[in-house]
Amino acid sequence: MFSFHHVALSVQSLEASIEFYGVFGFSPAYRWSADDGGVSIVHLKHGETVLELFCFAECDAAPGSSQALVTDLPRIGVKHFGLRVADIDAAKCHLRALGLADGVEVNQGRTGIDYFFIKDPSGILLEVVQDDRNL
Repeated sequence: MFSFHHVALSVQSLEASIEFYGVFGFSPAYRWSADDGGVSIVHLKHGETVLELFCFAECDAAPGSSQALVTDLPRIGVKHFGLRVADIDAAKCHLRALGLADGVEVNQGRTGIDYFFIKDPSGILLEVVQDDRNL
């Protein structure tokens, strides 16, 4: 009856975010802007998944606790989303070559998956995971 449809993010710059998420295979599928310029929305697609980007002319900065995983996880609310890869080390090398993963290290999570985090142009955490558990 239900299937996953989208994740929504509020971003500082639509164009910077479109370029960033394009690295991961997302491409623009729909755009809308309010007549008064107060908000613009872009839907990025990757297969059947939609990443909905909101960009407001006037926005509020995210709380400081959202800037680091250790302080963000205990705070109630949506934390991040993850993208799965077959080879975590190859993904890290690819992203490092693009200047997106400087200083990141692969970790093994408590749930048994290998992962690392990077930030998008708005500082939103994105997790890259290799999950071989066959769930």
